[in-house]
Amino acid sequence: MGRQYFGTDGIRGTVGKAPITPDFVLRLAHAVGQVLKETEARPTVLIGKDTRISGYMLESALESGFNSAGVDVVLLGPLPTPGVAYLTRAQRASLGVVISASHNPFADNGIKFFSAKGSKLPDAWELAVEAALQRPPVWVESAHLGKSRRLDDAAGRYIEFCKSTFANDLTLRGLKLVVDAAHGAAYHIAPKVFHELGAEVIAIGCSPDGLNINKGVGATHPEALVQAVKDHSADFGVALDGDADRLQLVDSRGRLFNGDELLYLMADDRLGRDEHVPGVVGTLMTNMAVELALKGRGVQFVRAKVGDRYVLEALESHQWILGGEGSGHLLALDKHTTGDGLVSALQVLQACVRRGKTMAELLSGVTLFPQTLINIRLTPGQDWKSNTRMAAETQAVEAILGNSGRVLIRASGTEPLVRIMVEARDAVLAQSCAQRIADTLKA
Repeated sequence: MGRQYFGTDGIRGTVGKAPITPDFVLRLAHAVGQVLKETEARPTVLIGKDTRISGYMLESALESGFNSAGVDVVLLGPLPTPGVAYLTRAQRASLGVVISASHNPFADNGIKFFSAKGSKLPDAWELAVEAALQRPPVWVESAHLGKSRRLDDAAGRYIEFCKSTFANDLTLRGLKLVVDAAHGAAYHIAPKVFHELGAEVIAIGCSPDGLNINKGVGATHPEALVQAVKDHSADFGVALDGDADRLQLVDSRGRLFNGDELLYLMADDRLGRDEHVPGVVGTLMTNMAVELALKGRGVQFVRAKVGDRYVLEALESHQWILGGEGSGHLLALDKHTTGDGLVSALQVLQACVRRGKTMAELLSGVTLFPQTLINIRLTPGQDWKSNTRMAAETQAVEAILGNSGRVLIRASGTEPLVRIMVEARDAVLAQSCAQRIADTLKA
């Protein structure tokens, strides 16, 4: 049976349209409760959320659905997605639930789940939930209904966890940071984490009203952070997305560093402390300059499909700890079980503090290759995979690039498009090679 509701990161959509409606979410929680009770007599789940106005409604629906199945609920209030993952593990709960649509606008929302270990759940578990949704509900007797309570110090516990991932012998004292929480789940947490580690903090994107999450601020709109860093003459700028699992960093000059560069900095810091880094996982889109720089230092590099879920799967299969995406989803599995924007920011900042260098100085030997991306819209029935001209042209381009570039051709998952990406040391060469391949589909 295929998945009807679950996507690559839980269930997501527009609020008020199936499946993000209160009646479905109640049934979903009841079905999840039934699955949990197959292996546990009295499960307990934690529920956290971001700052969307719809969070109140969906939180109530989840609470009722779980209680009706005989599952106890602990409400965490607004909390970053990685904070829910951490507390699920720390509280020895059966399951963690997050109400969030991450970087999407406020009109969207979603539900995602974490295991008792604070990690993403396997496909088999999601299929079991979908199967339970097809069965009629089994309301437990009144004496066995679940109970609910609120964990009042959830934010404080998570703040202390984040601080614990920063080296004990280092401090952020003397640094001025602009912190942008995207009016999202970390609005009351991110500024405190950096302040309590000694930094002077200027907070932006920390005034949620239920409707302004990700609106013109945060990791998906870093221009606000860049401007604030310049206006306040700050040393660094830190931007998170709505649920705080994604990160963007800016230096004192207003230069934005993407996830590929930050991933390299995290690996470089460990190598500089003589830690063993056997390998790093990126994605199909990770810049080739990072791959070559890591391999030049004896570190293996593996590419996973785009999506932090696939990066995590590759890390677990190789038993490595560092991985990430250019979008800013970064994983350090010796610090946390999932991607965490705050923890990742602290890993990079401690590298700068320890070495007494800026991010640009630490990356002086890594210059990102120019990338050209061309999207070609397909006509109905057009079979690009069997296009012999395209295959021949691609082979010719790869011969020209040699070991100093690469070609990536993939279909869009949501539109009738073929995405042609060429990466090379020279921007003009990348553009001309990408156009050569694209022209074979236009003819």
